[in-house]
Amino acid sequence: MHYVVVAYLCLALLLYLVLGGADFGAGIIELFTPHRHRRVARQTMYQAIGPIWEANHMWLIIAVVILFVAFPRIYSVMSVSLHIPLVIMLLGIIARGTAFVFRSYDAVKDNMQGVYSRIFTYSSFVTPLFLGIIAASVLSGTINLQATTFLDAYVFSWLHWFSVAVGFFTVALCGYLASVYLIGEATDEINRQRYIAKTMRLNIIAVACGALVFAAAHFQGVPLLNWIFGNAVGVTAVVLATLSLGLQWYLLLHGHDIIPRLLAGFQATMILLAIGYKHFPDFIILRGGGTLSLFTQNAPKSTMHALGLALLLGSVLILPALGYLYYSFQKKEEFAEH
Repeated sequence: MHYVVVAYLCLALLLYLVLGGADFGAGIIELFTPHRHRRVARQTMYQAIGPIWEANHMWLIIAVVILFVAFPRIYSVMSVSLHIPLVIMLLGIIARGTAFVFRSYDAVKDNMQGVYSRIFTYSSFVTPLFLGIIAASVLSGTINLQATTFLDAYVFSWLHWFSVAVGFFTVALCGYLASVYLIGEATDEINRQRYIAKTMRLNIIAVACGALVFAAAHFQGVPLLNWIFGNAVGVTAVVLATLSLGLQWYLLLHGHDIIPRLLAGFQATMILLAIGYKHFPDFIILRGGGTLSLFTQNAPKSTMHALGLALLLGSVLILPALGYLYYSFQKKEEFAEH
């Protein structure tokens, strides 16, 4: 059952990046869309993220529960050493969801709608920014369990060039994922071409932010190049991501919408695989070279067995419900068109 629990943890983190990332990206796109186009863009985004809006944070909850139950040592180190960025990220999630609901369903339409919109868009930017910062911090070797000062223990563990660069790359990646999904929801060819142009710009920004990550890793002393290009799996993942990007653009420019969405998710998967394969199963790299591994810092066998069974049973109940949720939204869109 240990492998089952680890597999579910990896899957939950991946799905949160792909689905939750696209959700955050919708707000990021709205933030940088000119005011004259925001109304149409907002309606298109609602239609695109509708099937995953209610469910995307479930993957984050599953990941947190798995860490808490199955890997308590890893959970405690993250929640203590990175409590500042974690709190900011969680506040961003809460503010974003609250603002979205009030902006959409508030019975009174007044100047507060603008306030709700600003909260929604800014928190859509801040949340993935700190999600990326947290992800970079656990791998950068900056968490110092022997720290004797507040700054060393709780600030410099996450506030450094590499983590900030990864944070901006995560924001760009989320915007890119959302823009790919939006193309298929365009109501006319003019809007479709507008979203394709936006996707192209976000693609370029994501690549530029990726280059910034490599530069920051070199400056910070993080062996990112070795992680990605020091093994056959990492090189293969990069090659496949690059080839799929070319295929995606070919399909987009020739009027296809569904397969490019799948390819965008595939590219995000390959990015995570390229970065994570080298040091797996180490989940946290500590200052001084120590690590916290998913195969050594785990709960007792009985706990892992019970959690693995719960995850398998939950999948039988939850996954069909998620499929039906997506189907329901698709039927709702078809009904609205008629």
